[in-house]
Amino acid sequence: MGKLTIGIVGFGVIGQCWAACFAHAGHDVRVYDPTERPEAELPGLMADLDALKGPSPAPGAIHLFPMLAKTLDGIDFVQENGPEDLPLKRRLLAEIEDHVGDEVIIASSSSALLVSQMQAECRLPRRVVLGHPFNPAHLMPLVEIVGGRATDAESIARARAIYEAIGKKPVTLNREMTGHLALRLMGAMWREAIALVRDGVASVEDVDRAFMYGPGPKWTLQGSFISNSLNADGIEDFLRKYGPTYQAIWDTLLDARLDSETVRAISVSTNAAVGGRSEKELKAAREAGLVGVLRTVAERGAL
Repeated sequence: MGKLTIGIVGFGVIGQCWAACFAHAGHDVRVYDPTERPEAELPGLMADLDALKGPSPAPGAIHLFPMLAKTLDGIDFVQENGPEDLPLKRRLLAEIEDHVGDEVIIASSSSALLVSQMQAECRLPRRVVLGHPFNPAHLMPLVEIVGGRATDAESIARARAIYEAIGKKPVTLNREMTGHLALRLMGAMWREAIALVRDGVASVEDVDRAFMYGPGPKWTLQGSFISNSLNADGIEDFLRKYGPTYQAIWDTLLDARLDSETVRAISVSTNAAVGGRSEKELKAAREAGLVGVLRTVAERGAL
């Protein structure tokens, strides 16, 4: 895939991360945001990508424009990052269409809205897809792709190819689901984690420690299915041997509701685990640590 010109609509946290990713991969980036946000975060984001992937031999240029029409002049792909507001999103996607060619894919970073709802007012809804990143979006490789009822398969395939070409690890959902894929998996695990803390089974610190030093490292490298298959003579043998144990766990999984008492219990235990460290300190440690983790996954990961 040759050099592209990427249109970024919305320049908040996610928009800036996308701009850095595309520019680091050598594509020119044209940015529109009505709030005229500063570019202060970009040098740090690019430095993180340099640490992860090595300095870009020929980074693309990033230019900000005050008008949407000027931003989208001559672009090859749009990454939209507007607020999670359905009426606004519908109007915005339809407006984007007025300024791009019919062949241009429009991808939304939405984390909560369904593509079928967002594309409802589009002239060519077939080319609208979800391209949802995972935070911190400039470092994390995952991009979730799904189309709406009117999206065609070619648009999904083209979006996936563009994301793969900048070093992302896209996954494609075969149908729309609330929360897409990764958040549903996280939500299932986190519901049980919250219930265990709420009921006094373990503290936040020990629940997180159990995941970090239990399945976390193995699943990071190989995912759950491949990793578990190695604990027996293949996945079928694993399910035969350990299926009853998992069924017993599933039959006794706890439920969680984020009522005031639960929120209070989780907050107290989480603050104890944080132990006075600042948000800035924790984020810096996370970003620095992710570089090493993701390098290892790139070298040793199974998928």
